[in-house]
Amino acid sequence: MAADWLGSLVSINCGPTLGVYQGEVVSVEQSSQTISLRQPFHNGVKCPVPEVTFSAIDIKELKILDITNGNARNSSFATTKVGSAPVTVPKGDPRSVEKLNSPQHCSKSHGERHQDIPGQPKAFRRRHNSWSSSSRGANQVTPKKNGVKNGQMKLRDDECFGDAIDDGLDTDFDFEGNLALFDKAAVFSEIDTSRNGARSRGTPQDQTPTRYRHDENILEAKPIVYRQITVPQPGAKEYCTDSGLVVPSISYELHQRLLSVAERHGLSLERRLEMTGVCASQMALTLLGGPNRFTPKNLHQRPTVALLCGPHVQGAQGISCGRHLANHEVEVILFLPNFVKMLDSVTSELTLYNKTGGKQVSSIKDLPDTPVDLILNCLDCHENTFLMDQPWYRAAADWANQNRAPVLSLDPPGSGKGQAVEAKWSLSLCLPLPLAEGAGSVYLCDIGIPSQVFQEVGIKYISPFGCKFVIPLHSA
Repeated sequence: MAADWLGSLVSINCGPTLGVYQGEVVSVEQSSQTISLRQPFHNGVKCPVPEVTFSAIDIKELKILDITNGNARNSSFATTKVGSAPVTVPKGDPRSVEKLNSPQHCSKSHGERHQDIPGQPKAFRRRHNSWSSSSRGANQVTPKKNGVKNGQMKLRDDECFGDAIDDGLDTDFDFEGNLALFDKAAVFSEIDTSRNGARSRGTPQDQTPTRYRHDENILEAKPIVYRQITVPQPGAKEYCTDSGLVVPSISYELHQRLLSVAERHGLSLERRLEMTGVCASQMALTLLGGPNRFTPKNLHQRPTVALLCGPHVQGAQGISCGRHLANHEVEVILFLPNFVKMLDSVTSELTLYNKTGGKQVSSIKDLPDTPVDLILNCLDCHENTFLMDQPWYRAAADWANQNRAPVLSLDPPGSGKGQAVEAKWSLSLCLPLPLAEGAGSVYLCDIGIPSQVFQEVGIKYISPFGCKFVIPLHSA
């Protein structure tokens, strides 16, 4: 009887530890209760050894996948002892073998497909097209993927490797032919018809959820008005912000009248100086490197700023900016000539600046010879143009032009006034004056003038600053 099974293809389940083996029976020893398989496969992978021998005590289950011996087919039953329990398989009925090889008997734990392994017998190859929707029968069950249930790993059922591969797998897939079967116009027409039908049955149109992109506004936007600021006497130039808003320049007389009305309503000179100092120092800190420069690791490399000031309001604004820079660990060197009498605003700002530990010099010779990180120019004045003829002014301007450091001009005068220092940036207050070409890139800072103050001097004003207090301006 043992010789009847030689050449048959079997599947041996050795439990969850050893796994499942398949192969061709080459010997069955009833005396030693062993069975040997040739060209074995372990859990679907070809074994490196040509032959494997199993003892009956290690075999949990034995299944016959294909009977190739003619004598075995003529017998009524084939019984192989597995441990203490025999496994009985009908031999004479060919439907038993076909039933074992059919997709209906594949284990549910083998939902994923396996590639053919070179040299593997066809009896162990999976019938790939049995999973396709076109080849499933009415009683076929879609296999599920391997999984863990109740803490126990499901054993693989290798009966699903029983069918041979169909020759139809060698044919190429006709992409163009299948694509032509999809009628996109008909599908969209059906969708529109269903939507219109739902609305006609009384579904409120405003309750239909509308999907928007992440960058799309869900509110109905009004037309954008880019000219939100109009002045009674437009200046010689117009500027625009990064978002396209038009910012017109104003004359110096209108600028002074605006500041005078704001001061009458409570926005005193001291408050404007403080606001200007904060905005100018914030811009200077950004120009010096911002968060990349001002870190605890760079405290030994403090930036140096040379502050050139005159005895006027613009000079007081610069001293206020220097105080904030010194408070932010910037090495500030203030140049201010010795005057017999200075404005009260300059004196008060200078008193506060000296409390920061910043350096103050009154001679150009005391300024550093090496280039500094930034020069803050506050030498120029809107009213007193005679200062340009003073020796200290010319000496300070020459030093700034020769130092080769970038220059930031704070509240520079309009194009009609002279400007001896070539600036890379200029920061204007409230509304810009028509600046000369030597002013460089123009920036605008908000010093807190209310909108009704603008209206009182005839300016229609909507703030162009948005979420910032300093914005860049571009020539329109």
